[in-house]
Amino acid sequence: MEPLKGVVTGPRTGRMRDRRGRGKRGKMSLPGPLSPRGVPIDASRRDEFDRIVRDASAHMRRKNGERLQHIEIAVEEAPLLPEDWDEEVPLSTIVPGPMTRLVLFRMPMTQRGSHPDEISEWVWATLLERCAEICVCQPEELDPRI
Repeated sequence: MEPLKGVVTGPRTGRMRDRRGRGKRGKMSLPGPLSPRGVPIDASRRDEFDRIVRDASAHMRRKNGERLQHIEIAVEEAPLLPEDWDEEVPLSTIVPGPMTRLVLFRMPMTQRGSHPDEISEWVWATLLERCAEICVCQPEELDPRI
């Protein structure tokens, strides 16, 4: 086999690889005349989780708006735990106050569910259980799917 000796043979064949996990690059995501800031190709995992929480809480508030009006729902990456913590990592926490805050933790839920449908179920179950705990009622009373 003879070396090419610096001769360019044309464009590469095959598809472009995503070597470093940064997503697709090229004409689809670059700025253009109709999208001066560019077009996001894929939502990040964080954005997808936020969307799941937003959809679940909106769905629950449609039926129970007056019961849940004093609950603020927030998302954080992971809980801050002491070094000697030996129990299971919590999925959420409740911060009492005039406006009770329910904080859902993204990392523990995404590690327990591998598929977006599983993550949605974890979010829904946690949200339902913790809202029922705050409202001092049974989760079945708040579930709009029943």
